[in-house]
Amino acid sequence: MSTLFDRLFDSGHHAVTIDGEFLSGTATVAGGEAVVIGTHNKAAINCGLALKLADAILAAVREDRTLLRPPRTIVFLVDTQGQELSRHEELLGLNGYFAHVARCCDLARSHGHRLVTVIHGEAVSGGFLAFGLMADRVCALPDAQVRVMDLRAMSKVTKIPYDKLVVLAEESPVFAPGAENYWRMGAIHELWSIEDDWGICLASAVTRAGSEDERALLGLERGGRMLAAPIAALVAAA
Repeated sequence: MSTLFDRLFDSGHHAVTIDGEFLSGTATVAGGEAVVIGTHNKAAINCGLALKLADAILAAVREDRTLLRPPRTIVFLVDTQGQELSRHEELLGLNGYFAHVARCCDLARSHGHRLVTVIHGEAVSGGFLAFGLMADRVCALPDAQVRVMDLRAMSKVTKIPYDKLVVLAEESPVFAPGAENYWRMGAIHELWSIEDDWGICLASAVTRAGSEDERALLGLERGGRMLAAPIAALVAAA
């Protein structure tokens, strides 16, 4: 992880601690201090880990308001296999914990914090949706694995034959896993290469974060999500 931090943050300036699969701390981004919150080691997000994510977000908002300073950027580092698949977590109401994390992200944004996600491993299902996909700008490192559901699992849920889903995935990114397909749909703003200076890329992402949500338009421009933007425009004009 230290190599990742050194490549992401200015001159390797970071103070990020790792507690199990949870990580948090601060780092220098674009010449200013940013809050770093995230997961690693393909974390399966359970109720306890969701609360840690939420607490870290709320602590950042509270600290900046208490010290009367400009809200810092929050950088989410995402590596999650999704929600923890256990009856215990479901009975505890894991969906409610995820909703709490999402509301904390929205609270931070409403208080002026820019939210930027960097996917450095896996980004799967609810574990990604609850905080990583909530950011103003989402970036993916090389070899990032992004998906909502495996095609075989999707076949079981939708009752669509697996072979048909494979064909659909070749034709439409909506059915296909992979960071590039999520880029085509506009859900991921930037795909970084191994040759890129990730520190410069992150600084640029921070600068461009916080503007109007353009993901539907990006999906239209990139040919991966053709109806979202036009339908949204029709609703807005109604």
